[in-house]
Amino acid sequence: MSDEPRVLGTREGYDLWATTYDTMGNWLLALEEPEVDRALGPVAGSDLLDVGAGTGRHAIRLAAQEARVTALDFSEEMLAKALAKPGAERVRFLLHDVARPLPFADHSFDRVLSALVLEHIQVAALPAFFEELGRVTRHGGRIVVTAMHPAMFVKGISANFRDEAGVQLRPRSYTATVSDYVMGALVAGLNIVALSEHQVGERLAEQFPRAGKLLGWPALFVMILSPRVSSEATNPRPVNR
Repeated sequence: MSDEPRVLGTREGYDLWATTYDTMGNWLLALEEPEVDRALGPVAGSDLLDVGAGTGRHAIRLAAQEARVTALDFSEEMLAKALAKPGAERVRFLLHDVARPLPFADHSFDRVLSALVLEHIQVAALPAFFEELGRVTRHGGRIVVTAMHPAMFVKGISANFRDEAGVQLRPRSYTATVSDYVMGALVAGLNIVALSEHQVGERLAEQFPRAGKLLGWPALFVMILSPRVSSEATNPRPVNR
């Protein structure tokens, strides 16, 4: 089994990863899911956007909690996996590159989620990405963003998987810092409601032995954000994209 990683374009990498994404036993997903639920709060009856939805792991679960969910991703293969899952019919899935402006009018959603996407956004493009999340969020709404903790880059770790030949493949990621993410949100004009950092604990390491080498190491970064009130808050502009 080769230990020399092969870096792929982000879209190509996730297209290839789709086959095993839900079955490889990804400990980071297990760490992240309960934190997403805590950060989002109750979602029943809300309009919720999942930006970078992948195989629908959050979107379908949140739709089952009575949220009206729209989910975007640029990987056709990941979306194909999502659409094949029970409950997918309750979600509006769209093929869209989240690095481009979102195809929605201002203030369209009560909750906006972007889960484990940030490392694939170039640092210089972070403010524009955060600005779009804020633009489509309603006044009084909430934005939840999760990321592989930048401390993982210190360990040489980024999103990765192995192909059938055992070669480690890495969708293109960009090294960043916590301050890059925080300043990206602030420059975009968002309010920071809460920030939290989560380590690999003993229980997670017992459940996922591969995580044991990172015991006590920061692994997940969670941001809860809100849009700032502007003069346009009560006069949203339509968007044609």
